[in-house]
Amino acid sequence: MLKILKLLILLNIFLCVNLFASKSLYLSYNKIPTNIYKNQKFEVVVKALITTNDFDSLSTTFSNSSNITILNPKNPWKKVTNDTYENSYYFKVKQGNFKFPEISIVLMNGSAMIDSSELSPPSIRYSDIGKGDERYSGVIADDIFLKAYKTKQYNNKEALTIIDIDAINSNLEDFKLKDVEEQGVSAIKENNENQNLVYYFVTPIYKKKMVITYYNTKTKSLKDFTIPLLLQNELVSTQTDLNPNDSSFEKYKKIASTTFFILFLILFILKRKKIFLYISLILLIISIIYFLPNSTGIVKKDSFVYILPTKNSTIFFKLENDQKVEILERKHGFIKILGTQSDFIGWIKEESFGTN
Repeated sequence: MLKILKLLILLNIFLCVNLFASKSLYLSYNKIPTNIYKNQKFEVVVKALITTNDFDSLSTTFSNSSNITILNPKNPWKKVTNDTYENSYYFKVKQGNFKFPEISIVLMNGSAMIDSSELSPPSIRYSDIGKGDERYSGVIADDIFLKAYKTKQYNNKEALTIIDIDAINSNLEDFKLKDVEEQGVSAIKENNENQNLVYYFVTPIYKKKMVITYYNTKTKSLKDFTIPLLLQNELVSTQTDLNPNDSSFEKYKKIASTTFFILFLILFILKRKKIFLYISLILLIISIIYFLPNSTGIVKKDSFVYILPTKNSTIFFKLENDQKVEILERKHGFIKILGTQSDFIGWIKEESFGTN
């Protein structure tokens, strides 16, 4: 009986050694996140240890998954060392009740299978972010870079903005602005972990900036970046001589009227001719009018400020509060105003104007 028991033990040892010796493929996870977010593109690195040289390919299959997208299931394996291979697979989850796939790898030599192995699904936590943030774009990234932006007039009430964005380890394909009706992707490119997005959106022409939020996976927090919405004709307008008080012509008129007043006053003193006195008085009145301060008033909250005094003029912006202004000019039912609390010049409709 003792001999039989010894024989059974030796047979078991022999079988185990043979089984171990016959195994040629060992799998493990080399990189896997512990926590993921809705629509996040995340990387899982699978490592394969191969103990034989008698093979020519590795084949991967995914099974028993749900509510998860495998973005690059055919990604080729890369040799790391003489007996180690790695593959980086990217996944995306759209909802919390997802099931990570079982990963099966087959070691092949031509049409013959040398060995196979499986990886059990890892445990990954899921979180939804940005629910209460109206500025959240739906993007999760290591970093985002705003490369360029341009805004131009779309129609009389709206402006079209185009932005060019680079991002690292991101889901730029899910970029979307809340409360913007007209928007879309112009182009999107991907190069491994880097993405580039060219995107357009239409906003009210009085809107001066767009603040966009994304989730930064490095800082584990929501971060903002701001896009100035500046029309080209606005930039030209702010650089031209819009304020009559500051124009060279107005300055010359004030200097000329004062100079001629002094000149004719001196002539009257020297010559004692009434004509010089009358001219001096007229010039004095003109000089006083030129140097009088502009009348002021209040422009009502939510009033539109226009670039030109016409019905079809572009809206410059919308006033967020009542504004104290100086009146520079009146024309065709419009009033040209200069903001005294904030530095702006533009035209308003007469019905938007009040008194102090």
